[in-house]
Amino acid sequence: MIDLSQIKERHEVVGSDGGHVGRVDHIAGGEIQLAQFDLGGGLKHHLIPLSWVEYIDDAKVHLSVTKDDAKSKWREKH
Repeated sequence: MIDLSQIKERHEVVGSDGGHVGRVDHIAGGEIQLAQFDLGGGLKHHLIPLSWVEYIDDAKVHLSVTKDDAKSKWREKH
């Protein structure tokens, strides 16, 4: 089981292919909000579900979906 409390602000979020998805801003309501000022995140706040998290290591959150899948399915925060 994944200990989601290990996810920290500024951790890099990467897809299952190793591609950069963004950086953690914070966690809210079952989603990771990605930092707005990250080129990988398109300079907007995006939200991805915690259910996509496959594992967490020292400074990265690894997703079960590829970078492109994550970016095609994330939600933009309005």
